[in-house]
Amino acid sequence: MDIISCQNVVKRFNDFTALDNVTLSVPKGTIFGLLGPNGAGKTTLIRIINQITIPDSGAVYFNGSPIRSSDIEYIGYLPEERGLYKKMKVGDQALYLAKLKGLSHAEATRELKAWFVKFGIQAWWNKKVEELSKGMAQKVQFITTVLHKPSLLILDEPFSGFDPVNVQIVRKEILDMKAAGTTIILSTHNMESVEELCDNIALINKSKLIITGGLDDIRREHGKNEVEIIYRSSAPYSFADNQDIQPVSSGEVKQGYRAVLEVKRGTCSSDILRDLVSKIDILSYRELIPRMNDIFIKLVS
Repeated sequence: MDIISCQNVVKRFNDFTALDNVTLSVPKGTIFGLLGPNGAGKTTLIRIINQITIPDSGAVYFNGSPIRSSDIEYIGYLPEERGLYKKMKVGDQALYLAKLKGLSHAEATRELKAWFVKFGIQAWWNKKVEELSKGMAQKVQFITTVLHKPSLLILDEPFSGFDPVNVQIVRKEILDMKAAGTTIILSTHNMESVEELCDNIALINKSKLIITGGLDDIRREHGKNEVEIIYRSSAPYSFADNQDIQPVSSGEVKQGYRAVLEVKRGTCSSDILRDLVSKIDILSYRELIPRMNDIFIKLVS
């Protein structure tokens, strides 16, 4: 079952259409990348899922039923624009937000203390929020977003403000939550993070859904069915006598020679290798699948 299903969602602000007939589904237990350039409509869709605003037409379903305001208790949302009360103490702020999500004072204190130790910020409990660095404040907000163990977690640019070490810490927590059954919607411009974390994606551009589906399927769909071969030989090999491959480019590299070949659809790599191993000393062979960054640029340009 899909945890979120959006059917023909339309949202307008006066004469501006923010979402134009968007239909997509978020499978349970996956990390779903919500992608698009600035102003595409991603934040509007996230706000509709969070019941901050409602669509002009269309419907959103949560666990198969029309989404209700009471479903918000099962959702955790970390917006891109952060907001903590600067004059409050960090611990008091975290407790306040935890209680808004239904935790008792004792439960919230226990869980928060454990998270603060895990993230190495226990010494900041009694300091004011305004004393925190951007990265420290980000840690506090991430903790308060996940503390109530939501079944759906929506993260909008969650790695913003983090150094590489803390990025890895947060990535591990995201993967651990997925392993525990949490569904995660990840909105980010970092295509490397998308490739590392996401199972499925949706790309929105100028209010319209451009593409959605499994990440690996989309990457292969937009590939050119090309392979790269690194081989050792006394001279460049022409590959002209094999009708199933067409040379695209070639050149000399440190190990010998590199060739990019376009493979005829339906041809097995084992057949190609079987033909070539007797002719050249193959050092490596790999399928060339386009990066999400290239696909993103191609589809939104």
